[in-house]
Amino acid sequence: MKTKNKVLWSIVCLALLIACGIALVWQPRIAPITPPAAVRFDSAQIALGQRLAALGDCAVCHTRDGGARNAGGRPLATPFGTIYSTNLTPDPQHGIGSWSYEAFERAMRHGIDREGRHLYPAFPYTAFTHTSDDDLKALYAYLMSQKPVNEPTPATQLPFPFNQRYLMAGWNLLFHKSGPLKNDPSKSIEWNRGAYLAEGLGHCSACHTPRNFLGAERGGAAHFGGGVADGWDVPALNAASPAPIPWTQADLSSYLRQGFTPLHGIAGGPMAPVIDGVSGLPEDDLDALATYLASFGKKPPDAEAQVKRAAELRAQTYGRMQPVTGEGARIFSSACMACHHDGSGPHLFGVRPSLAFNTNLHAERPDNLIRTILDGVTHPAKSDLGYMPGFRHSLNDDQISALVGYLREHFAQQPAWRDVRGTTAALRAETAGKN
Repeated sequence: MKTKNKVLWSIVCLALLIACGIALVWQPRIAPITPPAAVRFDSAQIALGQRLAALGDCAVCHTRDGGARNAGGRPLATPFGTIYSTNLTPDPQHGIGSWSYEAFERAMRHGIDREGRHLYPAFPYTAFTHTSDDDLKALYAYLMSQKPVNEPTPATQLPFPFNQRYLMAGWNLLFHKSGPLKNDPSKSIEWNRGAYLAEGLGHCSACHTPRNFLGAERGGAAHFGGGVADGWDVPALNAASPAPIPWTQADLSSYLRQGFTPLHGIAGGPMAPVIDGVSGLPEDDLDALATYLASFGKKPPDAEAQVKRAAELRAQTYGRMQPVTGEGARIFSSACMACHHDGSGPHLFGVRPSLAFNTNLHAERPDNLIRTILDGVTHPAKSDLGYMPGFRHSLNDDQISALVGYLREHFAQQPAWRDVRGTTAALRAETAGKN
């Protein structure tokens, strides 16, 4: 009798486990709706949604090169394969026109689409989940009020087992914590507002935090410890930042508004379009973002000490530019000096980024510097910042390697990077035709 009871209980427990597993994996389909007319939404709500879409960089990821805004199709490289962003326009066939707010809210908070399919966290619902109801409704209103684009999204084809979307149920169980952020009562109102913007729709940590082997952001001291985006190394925002002069709240606030600060340079690579969108936020929100992000970095010096440190770096670099010896120095003098001098001469093509403070020269790897030399700055965050020509077709791998070596030694005064020429050749091949 006891044996029968044990078997019975084993069957019951197994059935319960299977039921729980099915409940986690299976999500119901939400019925489609007729696309709502734009006039249904309040104009103020749409305007707020537009600002929130800029904060969330929606168009940055959901617009392919040469494609219609928010119509999707942009390839997003991940360690598990390439994922294509989806169509966010209110097209009922290929976009989200048939999505009710409930379907939209489920995707944003739980990573489940209208059909009940699990989304991959390349769509950062792990951050978007913290967004308030009012802000989500405003974002929905804005997206639904835009022009529909009837354009399909290329199918994402990941290798097994990553193509099994139901496995995301287990991933969510391990790494996804849905719901609003709690205010920290020990911090200011401005800091808490910045946390809401940065950790929610702003999803700053999605790029600025390293990930574990399953693609989840690392926590604890690794938060804002640097990451990767579109092949670029994303610098740390915490105490591990390679910036030779620590970021202050004022520096970050100016950078978010203008895409440039004299002591840190310009926003480049994938950060440039982010600045283009974020800079349109209200002044108070930009200050709040800067306050929150600055709290993770090294304790900045007071204003007097900062000026003194900047003067020291200038004296160590630009103060000893002559004589010009070596191939790297000669290339810099002929190809770079006109824009990157630190004297009283004319400022060509916009701002004059001082290489004495360039974070890329102090980084662990030369990749960002090489990418910039190869392809320049063709899409600055703000047009008045100026443009930098690329040298892909005028300098060979040996010449770029020599230039990089000179910049690293002279301006950063750090040990030389390893195999710069090999890295240059690899990046040249990887980025050929992309710019």
